[in-house]
Amino acid sequence: MTQQMAKPSFINNSARCTYRFANGKRCRLSGSNIDSAFCPSHASLPENPDLKEFRSAIPINDFLARLLLLLAENKISPRRAAVLAYITNQLLRTLPAIDRELNPKEDPNQPPEIICDMPGPEPENLPQPEPTYADLRT
Repeated sequence: MTQQMAKPSFINNSARCTYRFANGKRCRLSGSNIDSAFCPSHASLPENPDLKEFRSAIPINDFLARLLLLLAENKISPRRAAVLAYITNQLLRTLPAIDRELNPKEDPNQPPEIICDMPGPEPENLPQPEPTYADLRT
């Protein structure tokens, strides 16, 4: 039995639609025109509508929850999930900088305010020091 190989010219044809299905296979239809990389049926699809606004932690948290579900259902590879989780981690780390840019302080030369409000022990509840050997001799 002979093995049939797909023609490399057809597989790598740049005129083909560049849409990829969930299983990773590429669409076989040709692109609608030179300017579009998609066929007419895939050109009308929205392009990642969920990835537009990550300006707060809430949509990032929702994205990570959906990513976890996709990973648990084996619909996404662990490697791809790790990359997406890393990118969202970087987005979360930039949120305070975005907040500082959108809500600047009155005086930019003012040093940051450091607040230490850690409670200390109450004076009446302090343990009494143990007497030393020298104290016991006298």
